[in-house]
Amino acid sequence: MKDTLSGEDAPQLLTGGDGSVIAYHRTPGKAPGVIFLTGFMSDMAGTKARVLEAFCRAEGHAFLRFDYGGHGQSSGDFADGTIGTWSKDAIAALDHLSEGSQILVGSSMGGWIMLLVALARPERVAGLLGIAAAPDFTIRLWDQELSAAERVEITEQGLILMPNDYDAPYTITRQMIEDGRTHALLGGPIPIRCPVRLLHGLKDTAVPWRSALELQEKLDSADVEVTLIKNGDHRLSEEADLERLRQTLGGLLDRAG
Repeated sequence: MKDTLSGEDAPQLLTGGDGSVIAYHRTPGKAPGVIFLTGFMSDMAGTKARVLEAFCRAEGHAFLRFDYGGHGQSSGDFADGTIGTWSKDAIAALDHLSEGSQILVGSSMGGWIMLLVALARPERVAGLLGIAAAPDFTIRLWDQELSAAERVEITEQGLILMPNDYDAPYTITRQMIEDGRTHALLGGPIPIRCPVRLLHGLKDTAVPWRSALELQEKLDSADVEVTLIKNGDHRLSEEADLERLRQTLGGLLDRAG
């Protein structure tokens, strides 16, 4: 059956004990598999996820893409979600929808979530690939980017709608800001020791490129490489960016395999 929204086969569904539903697409293949973790208010139908799915299919590796709760075709209200709840969705996807070692690919907010998953399931994670990874972005947002008036509005009203350069306004909620502080990682060493690759555009206006260097410094792993793309923006979805992404993932797969 085709999904009329995206023109592809309808997703499969993972139902949690609380009745929540995670929508996903899974491609069978050999280990290490690859799990794609989407960004904030994004979904699994994006260009990078589909490009890596095709790459893994061609190379014979398992691949999984899914939507967090409140995103895409999964159940739930976006405004009810937090870094903590979306990380739990990602851990559930790893636990129930994949087998063997996995390489986690995290885009923007997904880069934060991939770190939290790797900390929760280190024995399952063979490598990490961050695309404009944004750990602790809610803290930076509150401390450095929101105006005093916006902070008051979030505190009193519970949320604000914040313009962005690409799609609909971002919904920023008070509970997401508060929860983000409980999952902060950059305040000290991060005990992740697998290979890590970080791609970041120098023209990224959403997540400062220097955050990739900060993350590299904080990770315990001795095998962390940062690639800065001179003309790259936040999305890194130009054809040259996508080819770099395929090559970087291919290198991680070879190393892990």
